Amino acid sequence: MIVRLLSMAATGYFYTFKRPRTASPMSMLKYDPYITSQSREWDGRADDTTVRRKVLFLEQKKKGK
Repeated sequence: MIVRLLSMAATGYFYTFKRPRTASPMSMLKYDPYITSQSREWDGRADDTTVRRKVLFLEQKKKGK
């Protein structure tokens, strides 16, 4: 069964794995290179910065054709 591990940081980044149907759903801490967070400048403007770190990935079934 092909499954997709989707980033819980809501960046859209994913990993694809193959696992047996009888195994329990997968979850892993993996590297997500596309995390964006908003920090506030001293004058109140929002600044988008990229933070690269490990985040939780949870399983979603891969959609069929």
